[in-house]
Amino acid sequence: MRTVDTYYTRPMSPPWSKPLDVDRLSEAVADIDFAVPLAELPRLRSQLASVEGEVRGHVHFGRKAGVAVAELTMNGTARLVCQRCLEAMELPVEATARVGLVAAEADVSRVPEDLEPVLAREGRISVGELVEEELLLTLPIVPLHAEGDACVVAPSAPLVTDEREVETQRPFERLDELFKRDR
Repeated sequence: MRTVDTYYTRPMSPPWSKPLDVDRLSEAVADIDFAVPLAELPRLRSQLASVEGEVRGHVHFGRKAGVAVAELTMNGTARLVCQRCLEAMELPVEATARVGLVAAEADVSRVPEDLEPVLAREGRISVGELVEEELLLTLPIVPLHAEGDACVVAPSAPLVTDEREVETQRPFERLDELFKRDR
């Protein structure tokens, strides 16, 4: 009996990671819903020691003063490592942003002042890039448990005080007397 070899293909990219045509989306006034695992965002991984979780949200594309605009709304939970106690902590993520998408750095001056300019190289950007950019601005660089949260810091060792009087050693205290004798 003849067997068939299995043909393996590379897994397909998730929809949020595919570059999209900014002009086409903004002309169509498109809406995109997304769910992005935080561990899949390379710039975020390099900034934080450990990040897990997912953000879900919505991007609405449009135009303002001839510039493509993306209105991003997202929420979710990021699991980070507290840099004080090195234990896991959860941080709620809620963010909204309105950005002007430009194809070249020379076009940044065309972006209206109420929008943050974002470079969409060659007129293309992925939802993941928009999410990653906003998360880099939203998440703390040094994650710490909040003041009211229990940070699992090891208790410091109690300061041991000895009741006995400790004699202070001063080896050079009488050195000047020795120099006087030699003269």
